[in-house]
Amino acid sequence: MKKTSTRLADGRELIYYDLRDDTVRDAVDRRPLDRTVTTSEIRRDPLLGDSVAVASHRQGRTYHPPADECPLCPTHGERLSEIPDSSYDVVVFENRFPSLAGDSGRCEVVCFTSDHDASFAGLTGEQARLVLDAWTDRTSELSHLPSVEQVFCFENRGAEIGVTLGHPHGQIYAYPFTTPRTALMLRSLAAHKEATGGQNLFDAVLERELAGERVVLEGEHWAAFVPYAAHWPYEVHLYPKRRVPDLLALDEAARTEFPQVYLELLRRFDRIFDGWGGGENSVGEPPTPYIAAWHQAPFGALEEFDGVTRDDFALHLELFTIRRTSGKLKFLAGSESGMNVFINDVPPERAAERLREVASS
Repeated sequence: MKKTSTRLADGRELIYYDLRDDTVRDAVDRRPLDRTVTTSEIRRDPLLGDSVAVASHRQGRTYHPPADECPLCPTHGERLSEIPDSSYDVVVFENRFPSLAGDSGRCEVVCFTSDHDASFAGLTGEQARLVLDAWTDRTSELSHLPSVEQVFCFENRGAEIGVTLGHPHGQIYAYPFTTPRTALMLRSLAAHKEATGGQNLFDAVLERELAGERVVLEGEHWAAFVPYAAHWPYEVHLYPKRRVPDLLALDEAARTEFPQVYLELLRRFDRIFDGWGGGENSVGEPPTPYIAAWHQAPFGALEEFDGVTRDDFALHLELFTIRRTSGKLKFLAGSESGMNVFINDVPPERAAERLREVASS
């Protein structure tokens, strides 16, 4: 992998990640952009104890542009975009309309490929490995920023999820605090450790799932399963079999196997409702919308979680779709949005069975 860092016309950082070491990246951003002005502010809820990012400047962000005006495609002639060069493998840049900025953290965009009509599931193994390397590099770099306590790499796919740019891409949020969801995991981890005399909860969960009926696929170094208490109709958790706290700690064997396992998992998601790839199928069902979320240990202090260290946390990816059956979405209504109590319409065992049935040839 070759890494080349440059600056856009408004001062934001842009980084090319290339498969070839001899690739030259010297294109200049020719757009007449003013410096980005953000109003991001973190407010803490005194009742719930969580934090909310208030970012009013995002109201003016790019919204469903036509394909020939996509800001994530490479620049061609006088059609200027966020990426000054005429091609790229993987590129990462600071979000022009960030939810978090300055002392409130940082937001980045990760473009998986220059092909506007592709999807992550359509990448080659080599391309998927490059994305993994980019995620790892950005996790390392962002963790050293004084305002950052946790790094979150994720992909939203599909208009149903709320995606406003159709180009295959993901994002990285660098939070100035430990996120509420991670804090819940750390509290459960601490309680289990105390109750069992030092045993690890993540290890216990993985061992139980691998011995059960909800395994979707398994490699030498990775395992994917539908969790016992899945919140979403189709939800899969992907774990490295050797517990590590973050992407930085993955060994080469796990990195090498990851593309094979993850791409197969994404392709099965595309087959659940008979959709495939970037287009519609014979019955007009669009590709499966999903969120893919990496959970990594925070880089900040963990004193409030008694006896827990970063090494106790288990890196894992959670992949889920809001579609519950063909043509129907799972909406977060009263119980979910009002009380945070999920009601799942698909038994996890059936979801796992379905994901095994649609294994690609």
